[in-house]
Amino acid sequence: MLEVRDLGKRFGGIAAVDGTSLDVAQGEIVALIGPNGAGKTTLFAAITGFVPPDTGHVRFLGETITGLPPHAICARGMVRTFQIVQPFGALTVRENIAVGAHLHHPRRTEALARAEQVAAQVGLDKRLDQPASTLTVAGRKRLELARALATEPKLLLLDEVMAGLNPTEISEIVPVVRAIRDSGVTVMLIEHVMQAVVSLSDRAYVLNNGRIIASGTTAEVASDPNVIEAYLGHGAAERVKTQLQAGHAS
Repeated sequence: MLEVRDLGKRFGGIAAVDGTSLDVAQGEIVALIGPNGAGKTTLFAAITGFVPPDTGHVRFLGETITGLPPHAICARGMVRTFQIVQPFGALTVRENIAVGAHLHHPRRTEALARAEQVAAQVGLDKRLDQPASTLTVAGRKRLELARALATEPKLLLLDEVMAGLNPTEISEIVPVVRAIRDSGVTVMLIEHVMQAVVSLSDRAYVLNNGRIIASGTTAEVASDPNVIEAYLGHGAAERVKTQLQAGHAS
């Protein structure tokens, strides 16, 4: 479904994304993980047209989309959420979701009806007439998810949709994301909440300094020495190995 090949993006002398390649197959939930500053959000932005890549190409559903603007990529069926949620505060939840629905439903009545359906998917059906500005952090995260879903995507890219949530809120939104995949929407997500990554993801890619350093199942990448070093620092892999050996010995 999604093919990213040798994608690169520089900002001055810094390579935020450095020759990155990855694939997402239809029906998967794929995680993109890595330490802060690894280039994950920049990679999402380059894939979805918010920043033009300097090198490489992106193919979606068999067609090259490199260089297309975000609205054109969205119309083809790929949409992303944003880590910093900025709803239209003066509008209601229903109206915010309808903004996305207008992509395929130009008539206001149809867009508002679609908004109600999407709100039910993400657990906002009882808050439809509530001003978006009055939502909690968890409510705003769900609204961001709903606005993207309203565009009726085939591939949904989620940028830390669980950031800022407490453990209870995380446990409540995990099945929502899983149900979205089960409804036929493929999902790729950036996430630091490893509980959610392990619970949701079929596969994971690990990005560090703009490069993919590991890929595979969550169990495989979590035990990869390069991943441990990236998250915990130089020498960490050997320390973890020693601790595990000591634990087994005792």
